[in-house]
Amino acid sequence: MRDAGDVRGKRVLLREDLNVPMKDGKVGDETRIVAALETLRWLGQRGAKTIILSHLGRPDGKADPKYSLRPVAARLGERLGTPVAFVDDCVGPAAVAASHAVPDGGFVLFENVRFHAEEETNDPAFARELAQSGDLYVNDAFGTAHRAHASTVGVASDLPAYAGLLMEAELAALTKLTVNPEKPFVCAIGGAKVADKVGVFENLLARVSSFVIGGGMANTFLAAQGIDVGKSLRDPDLGPAKSIIEHAKTQGVTLHLPTDAVVADAFDADSTAQTVALKDVGARMILDIGPATAEAYATVLRAAKTIVFNGPMGVYEKAPYQNGTRTIGAAIAAATRGGATSVVGGGDAAAAAAELGFADAMTHVSTGGGATLEFLEGKTLPGVAALEH
Repeated sequence: MRDAGDVRGKRVLLREDLNVPMKDGKVGDETRIVAALETLRWLGQRGAKTIILSHLGRPDGKADPKYSLRPVAARLGERLGTPVAFVDDCVGPAAVAASHAVPDGGFVLFENVRFHAEEETNDPAFARELAQSGDLYVNDAFGTAHRAHASTVGVASDLPAYAGLLMEAELAALTKLTVNPEKPFVCAIGGAKVADKVGVFENLLARVSSFVIGGGMANTFLAAQGIDVGKSLRDPDLGPAKSIIEHAKTQGVTLHLPTDAVVADAFDADSTAQTVALKDVGARMILDIGPATAEAYATVLRAAKTIVFNGPMGVYEKAPYQNGTRTIGAAIAAATRGGATSVVGGGDAAAAAAELGFADAMTHVSTGGGATLEFLEGKTLPGVAALEH
């Protein structure tokens, strides 16, 4: 959007991802609000009339007070230090009139675009209605760039279209992982299922030096090698894991897997948590990588020059099972201080990094969940393609 020229007095239709968790009618987590501030301030300081579009939740194409963005407008204004007006709809005469009424350097937030079913079907007529409230369009909503919706794709064909500063930063950081990354390149990957991240493995196998694997997906890889993981969460179909193991061998990529684990009798039996060697899991449930595994992974990560953290090593929300994720987080932070590029891949990974206190030490924490995964899978993101077009 730095290429947009003088924006003073122009109506900038800005798509942000303000899909924040709400609790008792108030914003529960401000991460996405904070991420939007740089672009908003840039436009405000240059005298643009900024009209903000966003979605919130899944209201299924109808107005629902539970998913109103009104509380977000109030919180956004507090963070910006200037009022953010609110309009009860995102299209129609009142919305267009409000877009003209915004003072130079001012802000207005329109109501949830998903209150209209035409948003998610990328209806061209609805996109044109949205476009009536802008002279130019800026997409800063990387978190929704994988959705071909009217406010992320359609509007870009109706107005001069630009990437916001957050969108630019996200694409720059993630491109570093996929285009000539500095080696050694290590992917720390966790989460529940291998099946959810087959595409990430397949795309990164051609780029990374090694994977360090935790979470439920480590159990699946262990089971695929004939190791008994007791009652632990794992994919019922071991085929994808076996295929990745074979593919990694042919590519010369090391898959580091746990040698010890923190186990418990059941998910909610925290008082029974103990560390055991892998051969001693028995009928119990693996809920974190063990300390020996965590230290081995940390050694690999500290030597890396490029790192992507794409999922926690265990059930990080519970104290007995935080050590694995915390240890590798500290190792990634140390590598980053030593000059490595580190990217946290959004979603659960970003939540774990924030919860365990190492997010601020990373080079970049992605605001995307599905968008980040699809980028790392090598897929084209419709919201980005629309801007390039």
